[in-house]
Amino acid sequence: MLKMRLKRCGRKRFPSYRLVIMPSSARRDGKAVKELGFYNPITKEIKLDITTITSYLNSGVQPTRTVRNLLIKANIIDKT
Repeated sequence: MLKMRLKRCGRKRFPSYRLVIMPSSARRDGKAVKELGFYNPITKEIKLDITTITSYLNSGVQPTRTVRNLLIKANIIDKT
């Protein structure tokens, strides 16, 4: 099963995350199938590839809870 989740990158105490598609059994920082954007929690910067994200969501990829909240914040999916 494929999941849309965050992959941590950045240095110690200054995290940034990449939004990626990975198998649910893979490690957090393992090899990703596809990179879809990034999120920097320090500067609150979000950059997403909206067309690719919506196509993956329509094909059955499940976002994690945190990614779902980011997508709601970016008005890509509805809150329901």
